[in-house]
Amino acid sequence: MPALPLNSQNLPYPDPLHPIIVHFVIAMVFFSFVCDVVGYFSRNARLFEVSFWNMLVAAIAIFAAIIFGQFEAGLAQVYPAVQPTLNFHTIMGWSLGAIVAAITGWRFVIRHRNPLKIPPAYLGIATFLICLVFLQVYLGSKLFWVYGLHVEPVVEAMKQGVSP
Repeated sequence: MPALPLNSQNLPYPDPLHPIIVHFVIAMVFFSFVCDVVGYFSRNARLFEVSFWNMLVAAIAIFAAIIFGQFEAGLAQVYPAVQPTLNFHTIMGWSLGAIVAAITGWRFVIRHRNPLKIPPAYLGIATFLICLVFLQVYLGSKLFWVYGLHVEPVVEAMKQGVSP
């Protein structure tokens, strides 16, 4: 089967899809966390329901983000300086997929047992999740803004044999 033609960003489609999907996941996780915190302190149980559904959608979408991330990383013009950050970002991505799925499962159990309350321990773990998401956002931003993965001028320079 012939290889797909790649565009100026070294992709077979117009724009990278990983960032689009991953920003959706980030928003869902953050909004879920905010709803849980506000719901906990305001005793508004309706926010717990909003939080649960956001986490459930995030738990599904994160795997789409990981799959596109792996695909696009495989097509990236990777040079030696990028490799450690890309490797750590990849490990963190898969780890976050497992963590978000586990936390969503726990959230499902909490919702099933008592939909009107969430335990403080859950908020603590959710806070830790938010910290991990911040780290992952930093790594992804560094791959794009510092190392220029899938950025047209960097891709063109690499094709011409210029190594950053």
